[in-house]
Amino acid sequence: MRTYPTLSSNVAQAFAPGRVNLIGEHTDYNGGLALPFAIGAGVTVSATGHTDQRVDVHAADLNETDSFDAGAPPPVDGWRAFARGTYAVLAQSGIRPGGASIEISSDLPQGIGVSSSAALSLALFMALIELAGEVAPEPVALARLCQKVEQDWRGAQTGLLDQLASVHGQLGQATLIDFQDLSVTAVPVELDGHRLLVMNSGARDPGALAGYNRRRSECEQAASRVGAENLRGALYQDLHMLPDVLARRARHVIGENGRVLETVEALKRSDLDAVGALLDASHASLRDNFEVSNPAVEIAVQAFKDSGALGARLMGAGFGGSVIGLLPADAAPPNGAVEVRASQGAHLLCKPRYGEPHAAG
Repeated sequence: MRTYPTLSSNVAQAFAPGRVNLIGEHTDYNGGLALPFAIGAGVTVSATGHTDQRVDVHAADLNETDSFDAGAPPPVDGWRAFARGTYAVLAQSGIRPGGASIEISSDLPQGIGVSSSAALSLALFMALIELAGEVAPEPVALARLCQKVEQDWRGAQTGLLDQLASVHGQLGQATLIDFQDLSVTAVPVELDGHRLLVMNSGARDPGALAGYNRRRSECEQAASRVGAENLRGALYQDLHMLPDVLARRARHVIGENGRVLETVEALKRSDLDAVGALLDASHASLRDNFEVSNPAVEIAVQAFKDSGALGARLMGAGFGGSVIGLLPADAAPPNGAVEVRASQGAHLLCKPRYGEPHAAG
């Protein structure tokens, strides 16, 4: 990286974890329910201010760099869109961190769908807001800033699940998110020796982003046809009003919201067999009603089941990607599966001029 005159002790560092969604898929943008949790691994962003308007970014894991003017970042594809988009969105909010050298590092497992993009975006916003000497917004507003980068700079019409899961994470707790009002409730995840593991299916449809956006549009159409603001307001008895494809999309969302609440209750009574059955039911709906599975995903789900999993399902947007499974303590996991545990949410590691540990709200 190039060397610039730095401002003494003007360093901000933030960490944002990846997330795993236990259950509640394709519900966030439908005003529904989800039960994600933050994991221990994540993305760390270190930002050092300097005296001109040049921004230099180094992605350590990729060993790639980017440079742009802080006042006018041009659009770009790939990972470089995140830092540029963060500067642009902050400027729209009246926050201008100025020039900086930014170092990005990650210890997230590669390719298992734990939302590295949301973790990167969140860590960037937290570090750069701190570098600018501004007060970070409350969690929902911060999540919306990250969402705007995803939508405006990457073309992904994402919901808020990933960002809210990362910012609200707590050790040993999942976060029940109600996307109708964005309220959150901590839910203890006590597995009695059982383990949650995530595995990459080994395949990703190149049209996954287009498929995700299409599913979102279909859900909006279904809600409109039954006279609801979103599918949270739809009922099973409304489905006869819809053509087959839209009815199946709505059936998944209605059923998935119910499965989230059932999972919360099953966790409260330590009924892990019931949790496993709910994971299986979620996957069947994602495959048959939402049609976002593929042969590689089905092979990965079966690998979990062959290993003795109580339940397993597709996790994330689908069209390939990852699978989550719940295994008994004595079961040998399938090759490539990585254990995940509920951990602390996003937080600042150091502040400009002070350098003292500081937890983010």
